[in-house]
Amino acid sequence: MGQRVHYGWIVAAITFVVLMVGAGVRATPGVLIVPLQREFGWSTATISLSIAVTIFLYGLCGPFAAAIFERFGLRRSVCGALLILAIGVTATTRMEEPWQMTGLWGVLVGAGTGMIAMVFGATVANRWFVKSRGLVLGMLTASSATGQLVFLPLLASISTTYGWRTVAYVVAAASLLLIPFAALLLRNHPADLGLPRYGEIEIHHPAVSRVNPARRALIALGVGVRSKDFWLLSGTFFICGASTNGLVGTHLIPLCVDFGYTEVVGASLLAAMGVFDMIGTTASGWLSDRYDSRKLLAWYYGLRGLSLMFVPFAFGYDTLGLSVFAVFYGLDWIATVPPTVRLAGKSFGEDNAALMFGWIAVAHQIGAAFAAWTAGFIRTAYGDYFTAFFGAGVLCLLAVVMALSIGRRPEPRPSLQAA
Repeated sequence: MGQRVHYGWIVAAITFVVLMVGAGVRATPGVLIVPLQREFGWSTATISLSIAVTIFLYGLCGPFAAAIFERFGLRRSVCGALLILAIGVTATTRMEEPWQMTGLWGVLVGAGTGMIAMVFGATVANRWFVKSRGLVLGMLTASSATGQLVFLPLLASISTTYGWRTVAYVVAAASLLLIPFAALLLRNHPADLGLPRYGEIEIHHPAVSRVNPARRALIALGVGVRSKDFWLLSGTFFICGASTNGLVGTHLIPLCVDFGYTEVVGASLLAAMGVFDMIGTTASGWLSDRYDSRKLLAWYYGLRGLSLMFVPFAFGYDTLGLSVFAVFYGLDWIATVPPTVRLAGKSFGEDNAALMFGWIAVAHQIGAAFAAWTAGFIRTAYGDYFTAFFGAGVLCLLAVVMALSIGRRPEPRPSLQAA
């Protein structure tokens, strides 16, 4: 008889789907920029401010989400987040003023998606896997980025045909439908089922946290700010967020419209990137199990910087230029996550990797929020996106230097428990 499939793969599968849907919900406002401009007359800068709030909270919730997972478990936490998303997105169909978009898409949806973001994937990978952890993390990270890209053509088509409110109803329904599956299939730890982690023989019994989640997260931040590697990892991840979710994820569709393409064409470009991102980020996880994560990060940021500098000129080559960019950039969309999580584990200990990565991911979303608003301001003030895309490419080249500096001078590993 063949060996039974380890339950960790089932947990990883439902996590994959939750991350994909959550990322698709978070990326939905990128489809709505043009329809909202047409219906309400809001400027790109006004709408981008709400999206920036969403992105910021999407990241800020990360470390608190990791502490909540420790305190209340994955199943209850994830089901609660999905319910918040369904309520928040449905309520947006009644908004009429910009502040209402900021409160609903920005605050409520930002908090809900922040609970089921990259930190969720890192938590599952660390809790359930020892063998193939990097590969699993790469696949889960890819699902998050791919979800927001693959769903966009469908949502753009629905928006064009049936209106933007129908888009909101569709993503709210997707969130609701996931709740029973998450409740049925998610488990907190392998030990709950009497299993070792995948790749181990002995059962690992993690300590149950009784600390207030907010206090636990803030203790981790206090430890991090005293570490040089924490600042380097956070700095590179700030640039990662600025050059992906904030810029391309939010503004590529309006950029395509500027050059005479339809919103569906722009969304299809993002979908193509999503397909190649699945390949690139999964491969990145596999590579991070085998090679120096610092050098991997340097390659990723360098190649991304060059591709972003090419964007302002890609439209001059029509379909060929856009296709080259979609493939090249898509492979590198968010391949930075697996090596970043691995470096966080080396610096702060395996048991603290997800929590510390949560704070590093805050920098990612601050960078994304900064780029989402700044690019919208540049478009409103100067009439095009050239400076925004070329400037993001230059930032990525700076990240190459920062990545190679991580771990150059070994530091004593801090203890969060002692703190």
